[in-house]
Amino acid sequence: MLAHRQPDFTVVLENVFDVHNVSAIMRTCDAIGIQEIFVINDREPPPGRWGFRSSGGAYKWITAHQFTDVQSCMSVVRSRYQQVFTTHLSSDVVSLYEMNLTGSIALVFGNEQKGVSETLRGMADGNFIIPQMGMIRSLNISVACAIALYEGYRQKAAAGHYDMPKLPPTQIDQLRSDWYAYSAE
Repeated sequence: MLAHRQPDFTVVLENVFDVHNVSAIMRTCDAIGIQEIFVINDREPPPGRWGFRSSGGAYKWITAHQFTDVQSCMSVVRSRYQQVFTTHLSSDVVSLYEMNLTGSIALVFGNEQKGVSETLRGMADGNFIIPQMGMIRSLNISVACAIALYEGYRQKAAAGHYDMPKLPPTQIDQLRSDWYAYSAE
């Protein structure tokens, strides 16, 4: 599993307050090999524990970086990922299926009611949508995230990104050690 981790693909969650949504997203991240995610909570205190039942224990296998402000989070994200795209309806929006997700990319998903903040949208390289034909203009955040991540998985798999390890050996060793410790719990 460590050989398939994708250090050039991540998720940023901004003010997603339902811990079950965050946990479901963690589960999807683990399923496609994303190792780290970024969680911003600048309106409410971060949860003490993720919804362990809905995550299937994925919180053990994912590195979740928590922030209380957008600027600090985006500083770290920008230092690790070349492109940042938000989910937001705007005039410059592109379809998820028109995006190239094989590069170093962070996908940002916002609050369940208000979406991604204007501040964070201003720090992004662009906006994307998941095309929909119904009356409702958005999907549940964990569903939207899963669709976007599996499109990234599809593109990365076709490009051979899962064919060889991408994490440095020292990080693989550290994660293996951490995972063994979690397995013993």
